[in-house]
Amino acid sequence: MDVSRVLTHLALLVLVIIWTIPTAGLLISSLRDKDQLAVSGWGTALTTSTSQEVVRLPVGTAAAEENGRFVIRGNIFGTATNKALASYGPSANELAAAVAGQPLEMRDGGTITVQSDGSYEWVKDTPFDHTRGPRVFYVSEIAPRFTVENYAEVLSASGVGRSFINSFTVTIPATIIPILMAAFAAYALAWMRFPFRGIIVAVVVGLLVVPLQMSLIPLLSMYNGIARTFGAEDGKTYLGIWLAHTAFGLPLAIYLLRNYMAGLPKEIMESARIDGASHFKIFTGMVLPLSFPALASFSIFQFLWVWNDLLVAMVFLGAQDRQLVLTGKLVSLLGSRGNNWEILTAGAFITIVVPLIVFFALQRYFVRGLLAGSVK
Repeated sequence: MDVSRVLTHLALLVLVIIWTIPTAGLLISSLRDKDQLAVSGWGTALTTSTSQEVVRLPVGTAAAEENGRFVIRGNIFGTATNKALASYGPSANELAAAVAGQPLEMRDGGTITVQSDGSYEWVKDTPFDHTRGPRVFYVSEIAPRFTVENYAEVLSASGVGRSFINSFTVTIPATIIPILMAAFAAYALAWMRFPFRGIIVAVVVGLLVVPLQMSLIPLLSMYNGIARTFGAEDGKTYLGIWLAHTAFGLPLAIYLLRNYMAGLPKEIMESARIDGASHFKIFTGMVLPLSFPALASFSIFQFLWVWNDLLVAMVFLGAQDRQLVLTGKLVSLLGSRGNNWEILTAGAFITIVVPLIVFFALQRYFVRGLLAGSVK
């Protein structure tokens, strides 16, 4: 048995588990009932959850007279819910004073009976005279339940569908444009002889370490200046963000593709040139088909980067609803519905579905493209 091979596989297995657990947790949370999600983590998704809560009963004017007695009715759970009452009491220290269906003497007079579904009936022989409703403390149980209601609510929320389309509108061109430009540049740097080729390669490698945050504001200022020159209000257009993502992605694209193309067999290039093929014919007929693994690898990188991007999108497109991307829409959901975890988890998982499809569709080329030029 090769010990090093076993250890390598174990290390890879650990890494896979580390990366898979958060994704699985996000998926499970997005499918859980909102009441259970609010009180427990996804690890308890298959068990019954309990929560301690409090509700204030209505004032005396809400009572109705029935058969000589005064009654206040309602539901301590409010709207439709998956909760079931376990016990209740007049204070936090007396949560088990009565179980569901058992009457409880109230300090303001009368008795209250709360059923397991949360419906209650507070009965008193004399009129209710309290001006501030008493509080009832209770313990509720939430049975495990999985539902797609969270996804339906996210997809039906105002602007989410439009943001989904906006993300595709930004991502697809911002992935294709740098690939096309980088492929030509990579072939020239790998197989064409011209002055300062080595310096250009060194500059490309150096640009890999330049933080994009340094160039955001200067680029936006330049775009706005060009837009005003042509009579537009500002440079916040789809064309602007396509060019921005192209500029940020080109160094990595040229680096990956150039390494891969430089590793292609030199003999086939020489044979093609002997047969009279031009550089363009060699590039389109031979190099591009052979370079598909590297193209696929960069496509995955660029697609994931652009799809998940928020900073560049907010700078170059803004926060207007007609151009807001999906990540920006999730931020707005977080701001307006910060306590609705079921909405946020469903929305977050929706954003990663498309990148996952792209990755698994191209993953067989991923490693081959990353290892381009590393071995001879």
